[in-house]
Amino acid sequence: MLLELHVKNLALIEKADVEFGEGLNILTGETGAGKSIIIGSVTMALGGKAPKGSIRPGADYAYIELVFSVTGEEKRKALRELDVEPTEDGLVIISRKLTSARSISRINDETVTMARLSQITGLLLDIHGQHEHQSLLYKSKHLEILDAYVKAATQPVKQTIADRYRIYRSLEEKLRGFDLDAESRIREADFLRFEIEEIETSALKEGEEEELTSVYRRYSHSRRIAECLGAAYEAVEGEWLARALKEVEQASEYDESLGGVRDQLYDADSILRDAGREMSAYLDSMEMDEETFRKTEERLDLIHNLQAKYGPTVEAIFQKLEQKKKRLGELEDYDAHKKRMEQELEECRNGLEKLCTQLTGIRKKASRTLVKKIRQGLVDLNFLDVEFDMEFEKLDHFTPSGWDGAQFLISTNPGQPMRPLKDVASGGELSRIMLAIKTVLADSDDIPTLIFDEIDTGISGRTAQKVSEKLMLIARSHQVICITHLPQIAAMADSHFEIAKSASQGRTITTIRLLDRQASVEELARLLGGARITEAVLKNAGEMKELADRTK
Repeated sequence: MLLELHVKNLALIEKADVEFGEGLNILTGETGAGKSIIIGSVTMALGGKAPKGSIRPGADYAYIELVFSVTGEEKRKALRELDVEPTEDGLVIISRKLTSARSISRINDETVTMARLSQITGLLLDIHGQHEHQSLLYKSKHLEILDAYVKAATQPVKQTIADRYRIYRSLEEKLRGFDLDAESRIREADFLRFEIEEIETSALKEGEEEELTSVYRRYSHSRRIAECLGAAYEAVEGEWLARALKEVEQASEYDESLGGVRDQLYDADSILRDAGREMSAYLDSMEMDEETFRKTEERLDLIHNLQAKYGPTVEAIFQKLEQKKKRLGELEDYDAHKKRMEQELEECRNGLEKLCTQLTGIRKKASRTLVKKIRQGLVDLNFLDVEFDMEFEKLDHFTPSGWDGAQFLISTNPGQPMRPLKDVASGGELSRIMLAIKTVLADSDDIPTLIFDEIDTGISGRTAQKVSEKLMLIARSHQVICITHLPQIAAMADSHFEIAKSASQGRTITTIRLLDRQASVEELARLLGGARITEAVLKNAGEMKELADRTK
């Protein structure tokens, strides 16, 4: 679960440290106080886009840190498979630092990419906001929900289908290459023979280009090489060293300690003589052979031309050669090869059909249980006369996840036929429907922390009470963090946080604090009574809190 949230220099937040508890964590506050910033900080830490102006004015950077506790061995194993090892205390610390130039994300002090971060955080936390319940308007989301509900049964089959689908599409693509008339086949075959001959007759060798380039450079700069070596040879062959050696020999006759210097000069003389002989031999061998130079140049041109046409390396060129030989063989044995490809494609298609049929059967069977549970969840959320079902259709093509299309159907009024969800549900109804779905999925998934933002959109009164009870039920098996404006939901809090905004010395600051029971009742009174909180409102708030305690 999410233990701690630390935020520094983010938008209106100068510094905030929040310790979340088990069960239902409620965040309330005035409109514009910064509740969205708190949830937004979590989203950003998990790799979400950082809006422009995220860094607090006057600050050099913004910093967000999430501390998760991971206790279950299966969850630890799943994290290890993604190369994340919790600390000895079972902690996973995710942080993100934002500057004007870049952002850096880390997991347990190891820098990670956004793609890897999304994989990891999906095991730890699920954020439900307005965008997600709006996603119920899209049919693809409905099938995704069903597959999540019965993941253990569908995932192995879906993976096999995805693998087989890639093979199927590859075979289709290859078979399109056989859709040629006789004239086109002859023309392509002739061109392939020309290219094959061009590569084979070149007799390319590994390392040849590097060797020829070295020779070419030497020939190209032979005049300059000769000038430099000639000058060096004259310097080496000069009389200066011999004169120095003679003078030191004479001096050493009077002082034996100069013997070391003398010996060094002897060694230097020997080394220089060897170097002189090598330079002389090199200069003698430097014949300006124009024919050799021309052939070297032509060979390099040939190699570079082949590289431009077939690949940057000898290995790549030879790989291309094998591909062209294979294709030529296919064209020369066109009818037989095409027939084999058609048979392979047919076998692959038959295998896909069996797998897709199997997956459809799993989905339809699971859907009956899923829609029954969702319908009951909707009744619990004050949809009194609701009907709910799932409609399937067979697509006219394969996809990596089968051939099923599916969508939820709903009727919220007696006597009315069920219609697609997108044609019936309002914004407030969508949020409740998604909550019902989340409740069902919570029983089957192992995501420890659920965050709900704007779950109370378009609801009040009795419906709000029903939503609060549903959140309470989820919180019995999951950590739930919820932003709300409704006192019915806030009253159910196991931990109640107030988000407040204040202005001082020309600066606006958002703060967050954990409320004790009395302060929580006062915040409930504010939610109930607005600007004017009377004794009656306070009493009502206290009774609401007591009722919530008895409901838990």
